[in-house]
Amino acid sequence: MQFLKKYPFLPAVLFFIITVVLLTLPGNRFPKSHLFDIPYFDKWVHIGMFCTLCFLYSFPIVHFSISESKKKYWFRMILFLGIIYGVLMEFVQKYWAINRSFDIMDMVADAFGCLLALLISHQILNRKVKVMS
Repeated sequence: MQFLKKYPFLPAVLFFIITVVLLTLPGNRFPKSHLFDIPYFDKWVHIGMFCTLCFLYSFPIVHFSISESKKKYWFRMILFLGIIYGVLMEFVQKYWAINRSFDIMDMVADAFGCLLALLISHQILNRKVKVMS
């Protein structure tokens, strides 16, 4: 736990690396599974991945000794950067990743995941503020 206090963003950075790998893997490298037959399964994966990514970057900020307004500013910045990352990765999939495709609905799912992380982070911040008051 002391290690995480020293490097609070390490889980987020590691998860970011995992997302880059997963989003750029050649499409034919994914195992065949019945999960992929579930309607919109891919979109749920994108929502979960981007929610987790943005949350991992936002969560340490809740515990920083900065004003509540600055924390909210950073939550919004993480939301913005997460959405930009999702859009950019779709273009990477279109132009550089093998057997991957460009899908606007993936961008929407990524943005929704980022927004969900923002809402969760605000809820945690509001609970922490109430407890400290």
